[in-house]
Parts: sequence; structure tokens; C-alpha cells
Amino acid sequence: MKQKIRVAAGQGFWGDLLDAPVRQVEGGPIDYLMLDYLAEVTMSIMQKQKARDPNAGYARDFVPLMKRILPTCVERNIKVTANAGGVNVRACADAVREVARELGLAGKLKIGIVTGDDILERVDDLIGRGIELRNMDTGEPLSSVRDRIQSANAYLGAAPIVEALKEGAQVVITGRVTDTGLTLGPLMHEFGWAADDWDKLAAGTIAGHIIECGAQCSGGNCQYDWQNIPDMANVGFPIAEASPDATFVITKHDGTGGRVNVQSVKEQLVYEMGDPYEYITPDCVADFTTIHLADDGADRVRVFGIKGRSATDSLKVSISYSAGYKAVGTLVYAWPDAYAKAKAADQILRMRLDRLGLRFDQVLTEFVGANATHGILAGEPSTDIAEVQLRVGVRGNDRAAIERFTKEIAPLILTGTPAVTGFAGGRPKVEEIVAYWPALIPKSEIKSQVEILDV
Repeated sequence: MKQKIRVAAGQGFWGDLLDAPVRQVEGGPIDYLMLDYLAEVTMSIMQKQKARDPNAGYARDFVPLMKRILPTCVERNIKVTANAGGVNVRACADAVREVARELGLAGKLKIGIVTGDDILERVDDLIGRGIELRNMDTGEPLSSVRDRIQSANAYLGAAPIVEALKEGAQVVITGRVTDTGLTLGPLMHEFGWAADDWDKLAAGTIAGHIIECGAQCSGGNCQYDWQNIPDMANVGFPIAEASPDATFVITKHDGTGGRVNVQSVKEQLVYEMGDPYEYITPDCVADFTTIHLADDGADRVRVFGIKGRSATDSLKVSISYSAGYKAVGTLVYAWPDAYAKAKAADQILRMRLDRLGLRFDQVLTEFVGANATHGILAGEPSTDIAEVQLRVGVRGNDRAAIERFTKEIAPLILTGTPAVTGFAGGRPKVEEIVAYWPALIPKSEIKSQVEILDV
């Protein structure tokens, strides 16, 4: 058993820095590259792509990335865990396998695929058997939006990743697994942690949570002393350097920008945390109140003392559904009296919409530059503001009404208050609203599948 495993984060979301994984692989020693592509809305986007093209539905950026780094990964025995498979894990794996063959890696690489998270085709059966998949926030049964569902995926844990690694996979491609599972899985596999060693699983989960958002724990989006964080153009992505006893160090490659310190790690720890006593995953329940952080040298933070509890008997399900339409229009008003002009323009627009008989579920106005970020906490804006962006959005189920709204923004330039200086983005576009429906499902209803593909 190795006494140290280095898991490097390469992507914090679909659209993160494209060269970050390359720099992680080439910038110094690592054992695993963890790539997190999926957010809740991403699954619905991928499901739509797959509906148009049966070979789509996964993170396309992943394939050219693999083409670039696979030779080095094979040479250095770096394993990859990625949820890039989205809603079409097999198509993603087939594309990577084809790339590997082009690179002359046939016989040198195995690809593991993890499926079983996608329950879209099972929704009617589940509802029919009394599994209501009630909204965790509102308590409503899923049947109330059944005809508008676009995607439905259960969050799998680390177990199938461990299985794939045990069967020899060097690249493991999954659909919707927890972000933390992409890191926990390698640690369980390498150190032989038992599936009920709750303290160690909690520590591995928290290691995964710290690095899941990429550079957000190594200087990116960091509020503390942000002006003095060095070389952010060359920001280094984080690495979890773990030991068998479930202590670990968060660090980054030497010579990269950004900063890893106690404060940067703390800021990431509170990201999407929820109840600090019960950070619930499929693998365990981690107690964030037991986390200890300590300086361990330059760009090194030691994390230890973590406690965990037994896993629950449920899995979370991420469901997306169509919730109508929206459109957002903007105009920029200049000094003098920029804020007053923008407010008056908003009132003119609203009266015209009312005169036209247009009704919406919501009309939201924001004054960017005056109070859009802080709302009423901003107080009354100064009369000296140089410019204010009027941003008006509408939402509703009547697409025709939303379309008509988009044609009422431009006329304000010549028929409203003076000094419009920018018509940002042209005429507003009507967009479908995709809403999020969180639910729970008994673990007994979800069976993950692992398959190993030879290149």
C-alpha cells in the first residue's frame, strides 16, 4: 500500500480552464486526475443534446483533452476519474477509446464506465409503485410536473468507481456521481478503506469537497486578501495529498500562481455546505464541525481530525423540468441622473406592457451599478453615479407574451428617458426556463453498473 496518494483537480465545472488538466499532468507528480464536469442544469442540457443526436449527451471537451494527455498518463501511470459521461457514458467512452487507438495505446489502457444513475425512463414505473419523488423543498409529488421532466439522475457514490479501479481501469468515466466521489473513490481503492469506516470516508469526502471546484480553493474567487494573491493568470489547481490514516494536505504544483492557505480552504469548505453537522453523501455523513486545518508550509494546508457517521438509506435525485419561458432586456443610462432615468424608463416600460394586456408570472427589474448586487442593503444610490444598466426580465408560460416583451425594449431608446448609451446584446431572446427538482429515492431502487472496455 502506498503511503501517499496525490489526487489533482483538473476541472471544476464544464467550461473551466481548458489547459488546467494538462498543467496538472505535466507540472509535477500526481497519481490521479479528477475532472468534475457536471452541475444540476448540465444534465438537462446534455439530455437535450442526446435527443437531437444519439451520439451526444456528454462533455465534448473531455475527448480532445484525453487526446492531449493520455500518452503522458499512460507513461506515468496517472489514472483519471471523470463524470464527463453525462447522460451518454458509453458514447463518451467510445470516443475516448477511439482517440486512444489513434494514439497507439491499444492494449495499454482500460476504460471503466459507470452507469445506473439515469432514471428518466423509469419515472413512470417509480411513480406507479408509490415512489413519489417528492420535492425536498416543497413536498410536492413529482407527478405534478411529470409531463415537463427533461432529465432525472440519482447521485451515485464512490463504490462503483472503486470497483472500476479494482478491475484495472485507468480511466473511469461516469454519469451523475457525487463530485466528492471522484476523489473518495481513488482513496478507498488505494488505501483499502472499508465501506463502513465512516471517519475515513468522511475525510476522503471532505478532501473531494475541497478540490471539487478547482482553483476556488487555491486562490480563485477568494475574498480574503484577493489583491495580493500572486500570478492569478497562472493559477495552480489544487491537489489533495492523502495518507492511509485519512489525514491529507491541500497543495498545488510548485511554480504556479494562486495561493493555498487556511483561509482559501475555509472559503471553499463553506461552499454548498448545508448543515455542517450532516454533510450527506451516498457514502457517509461527514461532520464539518470536526475539521481541523493547519499551516503546513508554503501553499500547504494540513486537514485532519475529521469524523463521520453511517450513510443514509436514500440517494438524492436531481430532476430538471421545463418551467416556462423568460427574456431579459438591458439598456444603459448615463450621467447626469443615471439612476433616476433608469427608474423612470422602467415605469414607462411597465405601463406599456400593461396597456398591451401582457401578463407574466414575474417581472423583475434590476439597476446594475446602483443596487442589483446588494438590493435594499445598498441604500439609496448616489446621484453622482456615472452610468446605470437597466435590466428587466420577465418569465411566464405564455411564449407569445414573452416574445412581445422583447420588442418593447428598443423603442425606449427614442421614446423614453434620455441618455441611453448602450443597447447590450441586441433584442432580447426568449429562453426556456429549466427548473430544478431535488428528491430522494431509496438506495434499493438504484443499481449501478460497471463495465471495463479494452482499448
